[in-house]
Amino acid sequence: MTTHTMKAVRIHEHGGPEVLRYEKVPIPRPGPGEVLVRVHAVGVNPPDWYLRDGMSNLPAHARPKFSLPVIPGTDLSGVVAAVAADVDDFSVGDEVFGLLRFPGFDGSTYAEYVAAPTSDLAHKPAGIDHVHAAGAPMAGLTAWQFLIELGHDHPSPFQTAQHRPVPLDANASVLINGAAGGVGHFALQLAKWKGARVIAVASSAHEAFLRDLGADEFIDYTKSRPEELVHDLDLVLDAVGGPDSRRFLRTLKRGGSQFPVFFGEFDEEETAKLGVTVTGTQVRSSGAQLAELGRLLDAGTVRVAIDSTFALADAQTAHERAARGHIRGKIVLTVA
Repeated sequence: MTTHTMKAVRIHEHGGPEVLRYEKVPIPRPGPGEVLVRVHAVGVNPPDWYLRDGMSNLPAHARPKFSLPVIPGTDLSGVVAAVAADVDDFSVGDEVFGLLRFPGFDGSTYAEYVAAPTSDLAHKPAGIDHVHAAGAPMAGLTAWQFLIELGHDHPSPFQTAQHRPVPLDANASVLINGAAGGVGHFALQLAKWKGARVIAVASSAHEAFLRDLGADEFIDYTKSRPEELVHDLDLVLDAVGGPDSRRFLRTLKRGGSQFPVFFGEFDEEETAKLGVTVTGTQVRSSGAQLAELGRLLDAGTVRVAIDSTFALADAQTAHERAARGHIRGKIVLTVA
């Protein structure tokens, strides 16, 4: 007799990592334009813990609507187990990876099976395993949409103007703050792929790692202030963001740009006086862009660094690891 249940992690009430419950739930059915994916690995991302704690980092009016219980997660790598009747670009047995239904909180990837829109999926690069593939979608697409190609025309919730990536080439100098994290380590590699000179900012524990990924210069923020050392930059990508982000404005040349990944607090008069632009976007699911990134992953041009892996049943421990910070690359859950 076939089983119609699976194991998944669900949130029944908001709180710390202890609210993540590993339990039996029904296997979803793929709707039109969807496939059922047998999940092998799941990327852990900041929206997962924002959802878990009830979006306390957002003002009440800006919080997306969702109901409990909810299965968190957006990133996955796995194998197609079934396809809807109208799907012809994926077949049963295909290895796929994707960022599901983002921005939104119904990706539901902390599970053994997930129903996935084919528009959010790409074929998994053959050259990397499921763990590394699961670490790529959200962080890799964030770096891609900030630096390479926005790929959509949806407005950002944080600004009215459309985000525009800056042309990167051998003449461009780029500083990446938070370079060792998920988004940061992809941004560093994509900027190097385009030929730019890259200055990486992180703590000293990450120096060898970041130089190995191609950083031309390294600044240990625990020992010195980057804004006092560096000037005349074309671009700052701040993967840390927040209220301190504006200190990087003075590292830019006139006409330069700052991209805060988590929107910071900026003074329009100050940016106008400095002659610089501050702009951002919100990452969105894109199977087409993921396929492009996948070619770079397959070729080894871009690598996914894995901080740590935990079994799906140990999602709580994975979230505790995330809360300690100083993450190098990605935290990934593995599904047996």
